[in-house]
Amino acid sequence: MRTVELLLDEAADLAVREAWRRLADAGLPSQARHRSPTNSPHLTLAACPELTAPIRWGLAEVAAALPLPVRFTGVVRFERPTSVLAWALDRDAALAGLHRRAWEAVTADSPHQSLNPLHEPGRWSPHVTLGRSRRPGAFADRRVQELLPVPPLSARLTTLRSYDTETGALEVLRPRR
Repeated sequence: MRTVELLLDEAADLAVREAWRRLADAGLPSQARHRSPTNSPHLTLAACPELTAPIRWGLAEVAAALPLPVRFTGVVRFERPTSVLAWALDRDAALAGLHRRAWEAVTADSPHQSLNPLHEPGRWSPHVTLGRSRRPGAFADRRVQELLPVPPLSARLTTLRSYDTETGALEVLRPRR
């Protein structure tokens, strides 16, 4: 699979990494434990089997809309098959529009059954993951929030990239020239 992700500006990236560090120091699941050089704070927009030419064409329009200012809204927890602790982002009109364009790009040339329904517009919850665990309720303790720094009030989404889950390769996706 190929993810479609947005990277944060330097200050927001550092704030997320500080949250990762605090979780790890407290012995909690943290993205800091992923030592891969490709591990960066990011916002996932979608994922698809491959980045075909039509998909790349559509994603170039998404890249052209960057940088995009966003606002963090606080801590959020998800209990999917995994427990996730994250900082949520406000899904304002600009971010929702950018996400919709990315979704339309990947759906234009991907088998529908290959796409994650949680990335569909209307179901997508924009967030930056702080920690993840296969253990249900891993972040249910209310004191977890007290460990975290306050998320930045605002940030900028600066770079569109794709991660290949099979090869581990990263690719920056740029606007058309």
